[in-house]
Amino acid sequence: MTARKKASWFDEESQYLVRPYAISGGRTSPDGSEFALITLVVSMPASHSHDRRREQPELTAILDLCQERPLAIVEIAARLDLPASVVKVLCGDLLDKSMISIKKPSHEATAPSVELLERVINGIRRL
Repeated sequence: MTARKKASWFDEESQYLVRPYAISGGRTSPDGSEFALITLVVSMPASHSHDRRREQPELTAILDLCQERPLAIVEIAARLDLPASVVKVLCGDLLDKSMISIKKPSHEATAPSVELLERVINGIRRL
């Protein structure tokens, strides 16, 4: 059974029962933390003992998905069939509650130099 069929905010015939902006409380960006699409999310052990009945179903779904292994924001969005911007806001809420930990990508350490990219492009053009 997919996350889409289990989700209480989605119906196969009607599509979204709740608009994504309602899920995020009208917010379009998380408070205090920046999330890239490839930011890895893992649920914290303490979140498993937390009373989840009081949490939004979307927050619980994120915690369940990230329980066994880290998932990127974009993977969570795809599995829950939610916009990535909504998932970022929800993950920001979970991070504020210390229910998840994140690993941000290091852009500068892994990004190739502009010179290398130009050489690759020029090499491709010569083909």
